[in-house]
Amino acid sequence: MGDQAKLSAAGGDYEFPVLKGSVGPDVVDIRKMYGQTGMFTFDPGFTSTASCESALTYIDGDEGVLLHRGYPIGQLAENSSFMEVSYLLLNGELPSQDELTKFEFTISRHTMLHEQLLQFYRGFRRDAHPMAVMCGVVGALSAFYHDSTDISDPQHRKISSHRLIAKMPTIAAAAYKYAIGQPFLYPDNSLSYTGNFLRMTFGVPAEPFELHPAVEKAMDRIFILHADHEQNASTSTVRLAGSSGANPFACIAAGIACLWGPAHGGANEAALNMLKEIGTPDKIPHYIERAKDKNDPFRLMGFGHRVYKNYDPRATVMQSTVREVFDALKVDDPLFETALRLEEIALNDPYFVEKKLFPNVDFYSGIILSAIGFPTTMFTVLFALARTVGWVAQWNEMISDPGQKIGRPRQLYTGPTQREYIPVDKR
Repeated sequence: MGDQAKLSAAGGDYEFPVLKGSVGPDVVDIRKMYGQTGMFTFDPGFTSTASCESALTYIDGDEGVLLHRGYPIGQLAENSSFMEVSYLLLNGELPSQDELTKFEFTISRHTMLHEQLLQFYRGFRRDAHPMAVMCGVVGALSAFYHDSTDISDPQHRKISSHRLIAKMPTIAAAAYKYAIGQPFLYPDNSLSYTGNFLRMTFGVPAEPFELHPAVEKAMDRIFILHADHEQNASTSTVRLAGSSGANPFACIAAGIACLWGPAHGGANEAALNMLKEIGTPDKIPHYIERAKDKNDPFRLMGFGHRVYKNYDPRATVMQSTVREVFDALKVDDPLFETALRLEEIALNDPYFVEKKLFPNVDFYSGIILSAIGFPTTMFTVLFALARTVGWVAQWNEMISDPGQKIGRPRQLYTGPTQREYIPVDKR
């Protein structure tokens, strides 16, 4: 018999098993708690509740650790490619050269969209937010690819996983092209996953597209750093939607809708807007003082993290990538000078060091994406593109889990008790 957690409540003593993971905190198994005690636990935001068992991603926020299938994010971002990380998340192990080549070939053969699907874009207003377009178009995929929506069939699950990963760059690039009134570009399968996306986004039919190696590498890194992040709001949404047996396209559309929220996917946009507000390096001390003032509504965006109470391990990689992109593109913009100066001050100011307000991944990714040429409205779209791999891997894991049940959170009801209906003329 393993460890037991003891609970004394409602006039009785109860014991619940303590489960151990391969690493990380132990968890108290309270599945039988309601049956035994007649009580629920109360945990708004599920911040102390493990909603599932997973072997994909491990985070230790206090130590600044992020592992995908056991591999540290820093090593993957430095040495790997987004396609390799995608294979790892989906299959559990890093691929051999043969397996990687085959996987890349498979993904490249699913990059095109059904031609009728392109008509969908014309139904949106030109000024529609690209995330609104993404939600609609991804949700519509299930109307086109219903030959792979039998979730009980592992082969169907595999095909729809590949389709989602492959088509997301095409969908995202088309959302951008539609917003700026340029023609859609079809995929070019001779390019890498990331190179293809950059060409579909910034290329035009009138001239050949020049792919900048430093930009392609930076973009690939950004995709790797956003590939999966354990049971966050959007991933939990995908799992919750999937627990009902909904098709994978609907589940990923639900994840995109959740990611759209400014508290989740919009943080890098907020960080960039803050830098624009500060404007030039000479104004930084003024804004630093404002950030320290509890009565001032101004907050430093892109600093600190809800999970990481140490340096965000993804930010370390981004820090060097910023320099590489700036040098390659010969960026000369006070906004970027402001960002680098703010970073330097915050890393050395006792107030920020004490409160562990280090620059996070959103601080750097916003600056890089802006330097490459993406408008802020596209930032969350790129996040969704990268996170699709994680969502799909998590969805597959959930469907394969024999202990999986339809999600059904409980509540603490505080409304009126039962009362009698009064006809309208008597009220």
